[in-house]
Amino acid sequence: MAERNGKRKTREELLRRRVPELGYYLIVTDTKETEKNYMNGLRDSIPERLRRKLVVKVSGTKTDKLVREAIEAASLQPQYREPWIIFDRDRVNNFDQIIQEAEQNGIKTGWSNPCIEIWFSAYLGKIPGYDNSVACCNGFAQKFPRITGREYDKSDTRIYSKLCEYGDEKKAIINANSKYREQNEKCNSKPSEMCPCTTVYRLVKEIKEKINKG
Repeated sequence: MAERNGKRKTREELLRRRVPELGYYLIVTDTKETEKNYMNGLRDSIPERLRRKLVVKVSGTKTDKLVREAIEAASLQPQYREPWIIFDRDRVNNFDQIIQEAEQNGIKTGWSNPCIEIWFSAYLGKIPGYDNSVACCNGFAQKFPRITGREYDKSDTRIYSKLCEYGDEKKAIINANSKYREQNEKCNSKPSEMCPCTTVYRLVKEIKEKINKG
């Protein structure tokens, strides 16, 4: 492709032009440990000059109030134009309604069904077929030490870096995307029935792509 002056742009320059630079992200979650620690680790993995663009906020409210909290928090800080909520299916009854409400209000969702350990599992290989959070957590707690030689702790502040060290983030994104497409076709786009499944990979993929190509 050539500019008006006849000078051709390289493929790298064209890719950089197509991928928008990293905006300001507001990530709201309802857990004080696992999701928060993972998201903090994701933030700390990016170049230091960009870390201020990712704010992780732990909500003290119930899961079904996350959307409202994200809207209110974003309104107080207008620069954060990329609001997300991160939460698990677990025993949330109105799971589908929360996702729908978020979409209607311009809030992106990184949900996991049944729990975020499904996403963690994608780093370490295939996504297992757990259908409830207890089995999912227990299964991952058994798998993690076999691969890493370390016990799994839901309050581990270094969980993100350990997953990247012992696993493969690029393959995790591919694994999760493949599982999402499979479940989406089978369950007619109803997230509460898409189990096991997660969309947390979308946030990770979006941030890493903007950084690497920005």
